[in-house]
Amino acid sequence: MKGEICSLDYPSRSLVIFSLFLFSVLWGAHVPYYVKWVSDCYQYFNESETQPLTNEQRAQFLKRLADKCEDWQVRQAERALRLYDFFLLQRMKDKAGEVPGETADWLVVEKRTRDALRLRHRSLSTEKTYLGWIRQFQKFVNDRQPTALEAKDLQSFLSHLAVEKKVSASTQNQALNAIIFLYRHILEKDIEGQVDSVRARQTRRLPVVLTPREVNAIFNTMSGVNRLMAQLIYGCGLRIHECLRMRIKDIDFERGLVIVRAGKGDKDRRTMLPETLETELSDHMNIIRDIHDADRKNNAAGVQLPGALERKYPNAGKEWPWFWLFPAQTLSVDPISHIMRRHHIHPSALQKAFKLAVDKAGIAKHVSVHTLRHSFATHLLEKGHDIRTIQELLGHTNLQTTMIYTHVAKKNFLGVRSPLDG
Repeated sequence: MKGEICSLDYPSRSLVIFSLFLFSVLWGAHVPYYVKWVSDCYQYFNESETQPLTNEQRAQFLKRLADKCEDWQVRQAERALRLYDFFLLQRMKDKAGEVPGETADWLVVEKRTRDALRLRHRSLSTEKTYLGWIRQFQKFVNDRQPTALEAKDLQSFLSHLAVEKKVSASTQNQALNAIIFLYRHILEKDIEGQVDSVRARQTRRLPVVLTPREVNAIFNTMSGVNRLMAQLIYGCGLRIHECLRMRIKDIDFERGLVIVRAGKGDKDRRTMLPETLETELSDHMNIIRDIHDADRKNNAAGVQLPGALERKYPNAGKEWPWFWLFPAQTLSVDPISHIMRRHHIHPSALQKAFKLAVDKAGIAKHVSVHTLRHSFATHLLEKGHDIRTIQELLGHTNLQTTMIYTHVAKKNFLGVRSPLDG
């Protein structure tokens, strides 16, 4: 079963009508794969393809699939089964002349939400998070008609998360933002008056910060591209995605600058390029130039471009300045356009390497890659640099966000000493 489940052969008992339906909603080249997942699932349970599967059956199949296949294949199979469920409901509707339930309406809501998020240029991670919360909300209201939802349903859902699920305040607010987006932009319901009353009060936590000695200890246990990325994040005060999405043209050796494009809040900013990394970055670019040239020789699709640039300049993605500074080793399918192309390194690769380095360095702090950004700000502050300058380098809109680092700096500005030291 495990060997067969990931095969890409067309199903022996083809679902012709479902295939025609898929051609109307999907990119054509992926239709055989979707039909294959559905066929494999029904053959696994030995069920008739005219009967809907239960949620438990779908979950069991996907869990078995995850043992053998890649994550993107499991997600593709999950979507195939959801589309097939919608397809069966539509056929039942055509035969019976009535809607058997509201699942189809929620699939339409999901599609409209995805379209609305992409229209607003939200990131893929935001899209996945919002759709995940909307599916949980759908389950909580028992697939009730979306147009019948009220503000009290949102309040009950958040209470359920807080009381029964015991999720944190930040998770509650994340769910709230997703459901508010659903109400405002998809269902077009006004719930302005009820939003503030259900928003969880978030506790302000001090960031964990590494000392310069600890930072160097971590770097000494890392090597290769992962070490270069970690040093760039610490040396420039970058977020992990800002580093991974960097292009060749974003490094300005002449002026000693790094240009951060479309950072948090879709804002651009400039930060300094550490002089100690210039030679290493230059050597790294020479290495990845060979990867770029090989892609052009193999006629691979260009890298993904932001916004409408891909339509305006269709060949720009094949040009060297737009190439990723940290490209992945292999080609993969673009989750949005479904084009096989080269992406940047996945964040999990750096996160795993960093965690391993922290363990090897013997640092007993709960740290992540983002801790390097916190350390960047704190160390600049400890050296006496202006808080406004640090705010600009970090790309913070509000100065109060930057001021949090004054609480973790090594020496406070008042020069207060403990009475025990006196």
